[in-house]
Amino acid sequence: MNIKITGTGSYIPTEIVTNSDFSEHLFLNEDGSNFKSSNDIITEKFVEITGIQERRYASDNLVNSDLGFIAAQKAIEDAKIDPETLDYIIFAHNYGDIKANTIQSDTVPSLATRVKYLLQIKNPKCVAYDVLFGCPGWIEGVIQAQAYIKAGMAKRCLVIGSETLSRVVDKHDRDSMIYSDGAGAAVIEATEENGGIIANESATFSFDEAKYLYFGNSFNKDEDENVRYIKMYGRKIYEFALNNVPNAIASCLDKSGFKIDDVKKILIHQANEKMDEAIINRFYRIYKKEVPKDIMPMSIYKLGNSSVATVPTLFDLILKGEIENQSIIKGDVIIFASVGAGMNINAIVYQV
Repeated sequence: MNIKITGTGSYIPTEIVTNSDFSEHLFLNEDGSNFKSSNDIITEKFVEITGIQERRYASDNLVNSDLGFIAAQKAIEDAKIDPETLDYIIFAHNYGDIKANTIQSDTVPSLATRVKYLLQIKNPKCVAYDVLFGCPGWIEGVIQAQAYIKAGMAKRCLVIGSETLSRVVDKHDRDSMIYSDGAGAAVIEATEENGGIIANESATFSFDEAKYLYFGNSFNKDEDENVRYIKMYGRKIYEFALNNVPNAIASCLDKSGFKIDDVKKILIHQANEKMDEAIINRFYRIYKKEVPKDIMPMSIYKLGNSSVATVPTLFDLILKGEIENQSIIKGDVIIFASVGAGMNINAIVYQV
């Protein structure tokens, strides 16, 4: 018995926000002081570092669980299964459902339960719950699904990664340009086919790193001090990722029994183009190898950082032929990897 992804789906929100849309924003330093640079220079440097030229925001009539539901529907259709046969629905997110132009997060009932309701699944033995694991949440959900199936507790699971980060950003913080919305989903099940999940690796670094990503006040001191927004220590996260993620991916690959030359694609969390490139360079340096061309597909240019949604969305788009000059075929060995709030890291070696 092997454990494979048998169907994928994604939802790309319709609202396109370009870097020029930030031209009139009042960006401030953490202490509330003005930047000396103009917004044109700020956005120019932003593109150089992150690679992000535009991002997607959810339309006002949708909340996070709606995005997850749409992606889930597509994954179920792709897998050609009856949703009543699902044993688990695992929904990875970080901020719950937040209605447009509000500040309250809603997580009761769980977003997984809401998706189960929207799918109109009657089977009470289909267990629905949420995972809060930062940006690596979807990968962790896949690891959990695999564990249930290996233990004989499940035969088929649905894992969703969905987020609406646009609703928790501080418009006065330059980092707000990084974040976006989106959803990806996958059906995981036992199969007699070759391949599937070969090895996995997970870790939580919290002794010094727990608060590298956090909820904090607006940089505009005139804003309500009781309202919080997503904040991060970007330099600390960058250094942490470069020092730890390559080793985690290497550990996962070594456990799999595959060699570095067997790897066809690395689907890494789309957080920051320069950071991702540096991680992959260091990963290949461990094996004293050059980084192969096109090994790391990117969607961040157009889609931004949609947290838990980046990896499953990227995987689905490649499989559906929607990422230019990128493809994944049966038998390919690929790696899923992510790093995010916690600070959490994980990776999966997967054979298609």
